[in-house]
Amino acid sequence: MIEEIRIRDLGVISEAVLPLGPGFTAITGETGAGKTMVVTALGLLRGERSDSSAVRNGSDTAWVEGRWILTNPEAITETVNDAGGLIEGDELLLGRSVSVEGRSRAVVGGRSTPVAVLGELGELLVAVHGQSDQVRLRSASAQREALDRFAGAQFAEVLGEYAHAFRRWKNNAAELAEITAQRDARTREAEELRLSISEIEAAAPQPGEDEQLTALAERLTHTEDLRVATALAREALSSEEGDGGDALARVDAAKRQLEKMSDVDPVLSGIAETLTQLSFQLHDVTGQLSSHLANLEGEGERDLDVIQNRRAELNTLIRKYGPTLDDVIALLDSGSRRLLELDGDTDRITELAEEVAADHALVVRGADALHDLREAAASRLSAAVTEELSALAMPDAQLFVKVTKNEELALHGSDTVELLLRPHPGSDPRPISKSASGGELSRIMLALEVVIAGQDSVPTYVFDEVDSGVGGASAIEIGRRLARLAEKSQVIVVTHLAQVAAFANNHLRVVKDTSGEVTESSVQTLRGADREAEMARLLSGLPDSENALAHARELIQLASSR
Repeated sequence: MIEEIRIRDLGVISEAVLPLGPGFTAITGETGAGKTMVVTALGLLRGERSDSSAVRNGSDTAWVEGRWILTNPEAITETVNDAGGLIEGDELLLGRSVSVEGRSRAVVGGRSTPVAVLGELGELLVAVHGQSDQVRLRSASAQREALDRFAGAQFAEVLGEYAHAFRRWKNNAAELAEITAQRDARTREAEELRLSISEIEAAAPQPGEDEQLTALAERLTHTEDLRVATALAREALSSEEGDGGDALARVDAAKRQLEKMSDVDPVLSGIAETLTQLSFQLHDVTGQLSSHLANLEGEGERDLDVIQNRRAELNTLIRKYGPTLDDVIALLDSGSRRLLELDGDTDRITELAEEVAADHALVVRGADALHDLREAAASRLSAAVTEELSALAMPDAQLFVKVTKNEELALHGSDTVELLLRPHPGSDPRPISKSASGGELSRIMLALEVVIAGQDSVPTYVFDEVDSGVGGASAIEIGRRLARLAEKSQVIVVTHLAQVAAFANNHLRVVKDTSGEVTESSVQTLRGADREAEMARLLSGLPDSENALAHARELIQLASSR
């Protein structure tokens, strides 16, 4: 249950603390005082969409914080832990801020989290009903959901298994349809891949081979020039003529001349040593030139033709499968994997067809089981809600829950659920979406919640003026039923009816203060004479009227003796 809610700068509320606690809390106040801001605050804590216009004028950010006391922490522990939050003992703190720029921040157990986490927790912790839910109750989906909640744990288990099988069936059927529809295209793709892979494998290109061949072709194209340059260089260094005009002969001659005088002049000795090293280097370079010249003599036009043919072969592959030779080589790997996938189409189609057929049969059986369970629950729900309506000043009304089986299978099964109302004996049952008034919808919704609470208890129920359109004895019975619901769950009601508020064990009033330039609201806990005065105001608009006060005390006494 919610132990306390703190609100700051939300709507007309500057700062307020709402002590809630167990049982039935009624929230009242004058029109425009900010009662709906309490529901807005709860909506923010439930992860609902934020609205920057709700930030109080003159403020940058609105902040809402709720403190929950958990009777069953295990139900939400995993969600809180996944968000990085902490549950301290049996207490959980949730927070939400909204800025005037529209930014929103959520806090779960002391840790900032995505707002979606508040939504997950809100589904488990709080059920909010407002006048918009009366409108939603007219929809077929809301009526089906109400019956499904009432149907109990066994139904929920069957529905979960059915939904799992249904999703698997739909996914496999979609894949089967796609593969089948694209079978011809995939067959052509497989044949093209086989030809491509065969062509690449036959050529057997090597990484970097195209660059190596380009360099070699460039060299062979200039073979004669290279041979002449190499021969002349070798001749200049070491002439075969032996006329002493080559570099080696001249260096050796210079070295011998210097060596003759090296004993006399140490400088000349050092130079002679340098010439000795130079002579060794010249011999080495001469050998390299001779070897290279021999290689050039062995290369010819025939080698160039072979290289150019190989380059042409590689360039053809690059144009078809490039833009680089590395891409061509990579296609061998990726294409082979894709070919295995495409060649497996026949087996996959057979496998999928078998799975789709088996899952379809499973889904059909599941839909039949859901239908039987819904029909059994429908009769029980009809009787229970009709009994509640009798106590809610609709003594002659009878609710029927009609379950119709359709051919089309959906995620929830194959049923359409419709709530029908017979307002008095002899009349024909008609859909509540067409026949029920706002006041009747309020009572039907409340009756449903009271009945469903026995099967699907939510820790906290919030009702925002669901008593709109009713009054008198009907309002008293609504208050009595809300008090009964509060025996099992926490109930928070925003109301304008004293007959409803009288049954609350905790009465809060939102007070509007216009003494300053800006209207502000605060929250007061009412007891004793203050509560009687508020009840009198709700009854007559006159908080000091003796007659209204007497009526208020009478209502409080009536409620306490229920």
